[in-house]
Amino acid sequence: MTAAGEAVGLFERSYGAEPTQLWSAPGRVNLIGEHTDYNDGFVLPFAIDFRTVLALRPRSDGRIRVASTFADDVVDVEVNELGDIFPGDRDRVAEWARYPLGVVWALAELTGKTGHGADLAFASEVPVGAGLSSSAAIEAATATAIDALWNLGLDRPTLARASRRAENEAVGAPTGIMDQMASLLGEADSAIFLDCRSLDAEVVDLGFDGAGLELLVMDTRVSHAHSTGGYGDRRAACERGAKALGVRALRDVTIADLERARELLDDETFRRVRHIVTENQRVIDTVDTLAMAGPRAIGPLLDASHASMRDDFEISVPELDLAVETAREAGAIGARMTGGGFGGAAIALIERGTADTVARAVSRAFADAGYVAPSVFPVTAAGGARRDG
Repeated sequence: MTAAGEAVGLFERSYGAEPTQLWSAPGRVNLIGEHTDYNDGFVLPFAIDFRTVLALRPRSDGRIRVASTFADDVVDVEVNELGDIFPGDRDRVAEWARYPLGVVWALAELTGKTGHGADLAFASEVPVGAGLSSSAAIEAATATAIDALWNLGLDRPTLARASRRAENEAVGAPTGIMDQMASLLGEADSAIFLDCRSLDAEVVDLGFDGAGLELLVMDTRVSHAHSTGGYGDRRAACERGAKALGVRALRDVTIADLERARELLDDETFRRVRHIVTENQRVIDTVDTLAMAGPRAIGPLLDASHASMRDDFEISVPELDLAVETAREAGAIGARMTGGGFGGAAIALIERGTADTVARAVSRAFADAGYVAPSVFPVTAAGGARRDG
């Protein structure tokens, strides 16, 4: 069954009525630019053809009810109660419900407006735990639906900021804004070149379709959690490096500054800084290369990004390294881990029609190494959040 069918079915079972609206939003893959977002840097994500669907029916009162295929219970609150719940008393509602309810709260806080309540039901085809941002898809679908329901008239970047606030404050996850921007602004065969300081976003043509290329996601099934110490340690090292170098954020450090940084910083902090500085440059170089030479020329940038995350930022794991190396050996133009690290997924840019060959090679390598079987599948750059019915 499709995610839309699941959302409608769940809605009817939960509320005893049919939904009157369907909304959806995509997950995302980050083509390049890892851990640069919270350093005020650059990222290049794109929305993918795996979506979260929201079935909705407006109510005549002020209640918001949410149901999800990931949970057994319906969460039922008054819109006017949300200000008492978030952020300080968020444990009053289940964690999964904080994502959509947090968006409703953030939009009400931002605009000072509320409208009628609604019944919501979510179903998703975005793989959870693969680093494809299933949470941002929930937020983006909710934000676009509530914006229309309450006649707020907000633009997409503003909806992204509200969604990020929901994730940061209502959920309590210290994420940047990349995921929400990708889910809201995505276009077919295009990526979003995002300046995480100014939030200026430019749609960049990937050209994968015309070049006969596709992107393969290799989910290692190694679980990762941003709340664990590794992620926090990396952020702290970046802040320490920026302070020692006298800049607001590592975005303000250039390749030419690295020699001075090596003299000022201890080895570990220097390597963390070097990853961010070179990764920012790789994002810019990728955008330029796509425009001037086409997507077949970006392979070395993807490869260099992985090496930097493995050696300087030290966020890869053996499973990710094996997926990347095997994909390259099987013919990938370039490959890298993607996401926060310590598990999750890698991506490979491959010739169209070779997905099965590369997937078999990666699965065989994992079996030979005694690893859990990976989940390997192609993704296509797709459109952002929208109303579907």
